[in-house]
Amino acid sequence: MEKVLLVEDSKEVFAQVKLALGNEVSLDWVETLSSARDFVSEKEVHLILLDVELPDGNGVDLCNEFQSEYPQLPIFFLSAHSELPELIMGFSAGADDYIAKPFSSLELKARVLAKLKKVKLLQESQSNHEWKPLKVYRNRQEVFVDCDGVDKKVELTALEFKILSYFCDHVGVVIPRDQMLNEIWGENIHIYPRSVDTHVSKLRKKLGDASSTIKSVHGVGYRFEPEAKQ
Repeated sequence: MEKVLLVEDSKEVFAQVKLALGNEVSLDWVETLSSARDFVSEKEVHLILLDVELPDGNGVDLCNEFQSEYPQLPIFFLSAHSELPELIMGFSAGADDYIAKPFSSLELKARVLAKLKKVKLLQESQSNHEWKPLKVYRNRQEVFVDCDGVDKKVELTALEFKILSYFCDHVGVVIPRDQMLNEIWGENIHIYPRSVDTHVSKLRKKLGDASSTIKSVHGVGYRFEPEAKQ
């Protein structure tokens, strides 16, 4: 059974989440960021439901921290704040979803179970990719570029790795910006399509000699065309 950790200082919210998820998952509850750190370091967790405002700090900071230490661990924010700046901040930190309080029990359950199912399927089908000169090891979230015969590790943010992984799943296909927005950021996030260009530009710059694998398609979006390794 998948294990979900709720990081939330409200007993009432815990009761609501427990009722919503029922027996579909194993739910644990901690009330502080420090307790969450200890719990995740010692026990297996498949998804985190994280409040933004906690007694010992900001959940966004913990999300950033966990994205570095546990890059494949999905994080959903639960927050009373649903304004655009808070949404953008949460997704920029690498969150997978953002659910505003008060929330619908059915919606929370549907989103959590859908994400857990998707993660499980992804893990089962996940593979490494070796092209010329790019190597993407998705099972350990590492990227290397061949520079004159030497593999140089590329440090990517959680969001940049998500974008590159998305490209890996769509080799040779023209990908519209709107499609990338919906499938990487989510349909309910109001970000301008041209914002994709900014993130892809940063990704290209970091890829260096492998930047040419991401080609612009004028007026539409992008096409990922890595060269087969010989």
